[in-house]
Amino acid sequence: MDKVLKGIRVLELGQVLAGPFAGSIFAGLGAEVIKIERPEGGDDGRRMGPAFHQGDSLIFQVFNAGKQSVALDLKSTEGREALERLMASVDILVHNLRPGVTQAMGIDAASVCERHPHLIYGEISAFGHKGPLANHPGYEPLIQAFSGLASTNGGPDDPPMRSAASLCDQGAGMWLVIGALALLSRRAQTGRGGVVNTSLLETALSWNAQKSDAWREEGRLPARHRSGHPGMVPYEAFDTADQPLLVCCGNDRLFAKLAEELNRGDWVIDDRYRSNRDRLQNKEALLAELAPILRSQPREHWLERLARAGVPCAPVHNVPEALAHPQVQALGMLFPMRDADFALTALPVSFDGERAGPDAAAPTLGAANAALDLPGIPQ
Repeated sequence: MDKVLKGIRVLELGQVLAGPFAGSIFAGLGAEVIKIERPEGGDDGRRMGPAFHQGDSLIFQVFNAGKQSVALDLKSTEGREALERLMASVDILVHNLRPGVTQAMGIDAASVCERHPHLIYGEISAFGHKGPLANHPGYEPLIQAFSGLASTNGGPDDPPMRSAASLCDQGAGMWLVIGALALLSRRAQTGRGGVVNTSLLETALSWNAQKSDAWREEGRLPARHRSGHPGMVPYEAFDTADQPLLVCCGNDRLFAKLAEELNRGDWVIDDRYRSNRDRLQNKEALLAELAPILRSQPREHWLERLARAGVPCAPVHNVPEALAHPQVQALGMLFPMRDADFALTALPVSFDGERAGPDAAAPTLGAANAALDLPGIPQ
């Protein structure tokens, strides 16, 4: 792979997910990522789940492949001096340390940027860098609950529920990388670094903006649709004779194709269904007619017919089914680790046709101590 960030050095003081995910993106893009860990046990993510490789968990491998590990006691004078030398040698610093920790160690944004004006300082917190909860710690489900994101998941009769993916943790890592790359571009013009702040809460609010803006601007709480959509009909999953099928009519033209394929041309001239706005007002009536038709035949029957008609549709896969599909296989999203007997999902981006992602397993604790050969780093 063409390492598009070759020559960029990133220092990560990350725990478990948000900070390490940002670091993993940088590593997958070809940057040199130096991960600082406690000498006693390292990143807590190493023990999140059963041992998978060299005593570490699978989740640690997922979020730390392609990095270097330096075990450093930041409570000691020698450790802080070594960290200072590392900060002087890198382009970007990433951390999601607990609130107050950086100030206590003298590595808060203002202090570090004063000493190292070239540095791009990236900070991920739970609730944000200002406000009454700025110093509160937080985890993914707490933020999904606090932000209102959990209240919009599921169907109308379901309790609030978190998403299965860690949208806030991983999203915050993405935003930090985007911000750091933007400052990297500015630094090329000015020679000056800067500070990037993001948080799980801001990420959750951003993901939920379509729904929260509707409440603020139009005074309506979002309806909960499970697989459906608040602004388009039909646009959700339906039962077939055997397995579920998702149908997405994103405009009136696609609805007309669906109606024609189902021999229901009368729908497109019915005042209740003529336009998407009409269908929104009469959703229950339309679905009461559509659902029995789709239940009359197996899923493969409808997939073939609707695809041929140009109606967007998809099977509702489980994870093994999705991974086995020829389209997923063709994308080449799995990267074999050259130093281990397993493969990990690569980054969802390619450059000049080449998939980006780390090709080396996550490091053992302190594996890079000797290689860096800096004073203050135990060998």
